[in-house]
Amino acid sequence: MTELSEWIERAQRWVSDAERVVVLTGAGISTDSGIPDFRGPQGVWTKNPAAEKTSTLQNYLADPEVRRTAWQFRLASPAWGAQPNAGHHAIVEIERRGKLSGLVTQNIDELHQRAGNSPEVVIEVHGTMWWTRCWTCGDRRPTEEALDRVRAGEEDPDCLVCRAAGRQGILKSDTISFGQSLVQDVIDRAFTVSSSCDVLVAVGSTLSVYPAASCVPIAARSGARVIVVNGSPTEMDLVADAVLRGQISEILPSLVSPTLPA
Repeated sequence: MTELSEWIERAQRWVSDAERVVVLTGAGISTDSGIPDFRGPQGVWTKNPAAEKTSTLQNYLADPEVRRTAWQFRLASPAWGAQPNAGHHAIVEIERRGKLSGLVTQNIDELHQRAGNSPEVVIEVHGTMWWTRCWTCGDRRPTEEALDRVRAGEEDPDCLVCRAAGRQGILKSDTISFGQSLVQDVIDRAFTVSSSCDVLVAVGSTLSVYPAASCVPIAARSGARVIVVNGSPTEMDLVADAVLRGQISEILPSLVSPTLPA
């Protein structure tokens, strides 16, 4: 048995014995669904640094050209047709067993819900791309409505509610941009589930973006086992009880394979 398979077996036992499992996911879990990550070798921002500018709130609100570019990026996103992969379904299995106390995700693609995780257990710290919100009045509606307007020729669709009221309303994806405040209730919930779990599994994240990455040391300080599953080193590898490096969609399902004998 290889060293990796030995660690996988050990981690599988921890998950099997746990009563409260928290899973923290980053962009890496969705790459096997055809959605590129942001900072990896083939990441969106690595290959096109200009794309990162559209994710900065100050630029987005101040510059119509940035917004026009952002809408074209949204229109072309592979996330709209992406399907959950084996990694997503493995997390659904943890919930099916009654062990999943929280699914903290940095992702905005809603693939966890599409895989079958209950919306109530998913904690979206960076929001969701499937909805838009008006920066002026807060009106929230499905992103597809705005994309239809882009397809019809509107380069920078505005808020229709604000337009009817005679004011300008800037539409943006209902996601957290750089420079935008996180929703404190969401972060508090992520920290609460992390502080009360038996096992925390961090998947597909460099664990370098805060405050989401703080879930790992919070869980460790509370006595939980920490399992890191990722294709490359993370900033929390030294905190982890097990580091499982490789293909996420292959390793994660192995953690929820049939229970090992005692």
